[in-house]
Formats: sequence, structure tokens, C-alpha cells
Amino acid sequence: MGSGDEGPYNLRSDGKPGVDGYLGDFRRGPAVFTLYRLGPDHPGRAQKMIAYLLDVDDGVGARECCRFTDDPEDVPEWAATWLGDPWCEWILERCKALIDNPDTD
Repeated sequence: MGSGDEGPYNLRSDGKPGVDGYLGDFRRGPAVFTLYRLGPDHPGRAQKMIAYLLDVDDGVGARECCRFTDDPEDVPEWAATWLGDPWCEWILERCKALIDNPDTD
């Protein structure tokens, strides 16, 4: 099962349960990326259609990797450690694939 399994140790980087808004996960190297749909009511982002949170866990717990929306003119907000990383384009492609075909089984 994916990272969206419910359990006491599965929290998103924002502290909410990992099952809330879970769309799926994917791997690259030692990193596991998990995508969540935050929805239009996420604080500070209400003017956007749908907001997403991408967490990364490389063995030390979930940390925020990126936030983005479905607004085509919006620019993804990368965490400082990911800003300019060569994986960013690949990561966003994987996110878009999960949005189109969520792994919510």
C-alpha cells in the first residue's frame, strides 16, 4: 500500500493525517514523494482552484517538497532544499500523472 495508509506514524508535513487528500506516491532513489490534494479551502490559497502539497520522505520523516495549484499561470513553490534541483521537472510530471490518475485504491 502507498504512503496514504492510515496510522499513528503517517502524518503529512503539515501535521494532518496522511489519508487526508491522498492522491498517491512515487519513488526516485531513496526518496518517496507523496501527493495530497488540499482543495480550494486551504488557508491563504482560497483564490486558486485546487492546491496540492507534495511531501518527500528520504528516511527522516515527511517534509514539504513543493506546493502548487491547477492554475496554469501559477508557479510551484519549492521548499528551499529543492529550489532549482534537477529532479523538479520530473517530479512535477509525476504529480500531474497522479492528479490525472490517482492511486486511491
